[in-house]
Amino acid sequence: MLRCFGARLGKGCHIYPQARIWAPWNLICDDVVGVADEAIIYNPEPIYLGSHSVISQQAYLCGASHDPDDPAFPLIAKPIRIGAYAWVCSRATVQLGVNMAEGAVLGLGGVATKDMEPWSVYGGIPARKIKNRVHHENL
Repeated sequence: MLRCFGARLGKGCHIYPQARIWAPWNLICDDVVGVADEAIIYNPEPIYLGSHSVISQQAYLCGASHDPDDPAFPLIAKPIRIGAYAWVCSRATVQLGVNMAEGAVLGLGGVATKDMEPWSVYGGIPARKIKNRVHHENL
């Protein structure tokens, strides 16, 4: 159904039925992407999900905000990029304009406000690097 509304999905993607995609035409997924039930993808600008990336239940990819310094309070939207083998854990939030590099992990309830390094684990509010993640070369 998402493809009917313009989503570009690679082979083997699994988007669970209770996931909410605001603008399917702005969703671009490589192969073998998983988006769990109750995940929210708010994407007025494109959101890219790399191969084998996982968006867990109740995770929130928030591609827009408002300018609080402008009296008109205009919408500000920026793309989000989730790298291959990256994982956004349950109830974690990725803010507009953030790039999660290949293999990055954003832990339970974390809030990513800045780009995340490859093969690293982040957690907290705002998210901070906790440790390096093991990178298996045969992936």
